[in-house]
Amino acid sequence: YTFHKYIKETGGMPRVRRNKTRPPPGYDLIEDTIEELDIKMRDAENEPHEGKRKTESVWPIIKIHHQRSRYIYEMYKLRQITKDLLDWCIDEKIADGGLIAKWKKQGYEKLCCLRCIQSRGHTFNTACICRVPKDSLEEGKIVECVHCGCSGCASGD
Repeated sequence: YTFHKYIKETGGMPRVRRNKTRPPPGYDLIEDTIEELDIKMRDAENEPHEGKRKTESVWPIIKIHHQRSRYIYEMYKLRQITKDLLDWCIDEKIADGGLIAKWKKQGYEKLCCLRCIQSRGHTFNTACICRVPKDSLEEGKIVECVHCGCSGCASGD
């Protein structure tokens, strides 16, 4: 009995299961939104990328990843979900723990992705252009991050 035979018989891939651990109480509050974002993520992954630069093809995926993590963090901040549920979401890789940890620190409240604060891979070994406050940029200059497509995530904006 092979996997390919299973696909033929059942008519498709089996539903992706999370780890064997049961979600903590309160997961039903965020479950619908998480499922909706998972569907959007699958659509973004399957979207054709002809005519786009190599980095532009992953921008929608990074934005949905950010949106999902931000939603869970905001629900936690508003005390809609418990710390146990937040930790479970991070352990199950539903939310990005590193990004949420940065959002808790002053100056990183609007951070778009962790790659934008890493000095490696940027010109002159500094942070990304999207981390520069809009007041410090030239008038009318369009800012777009090469890594994630962010148009500005400095906390002072």
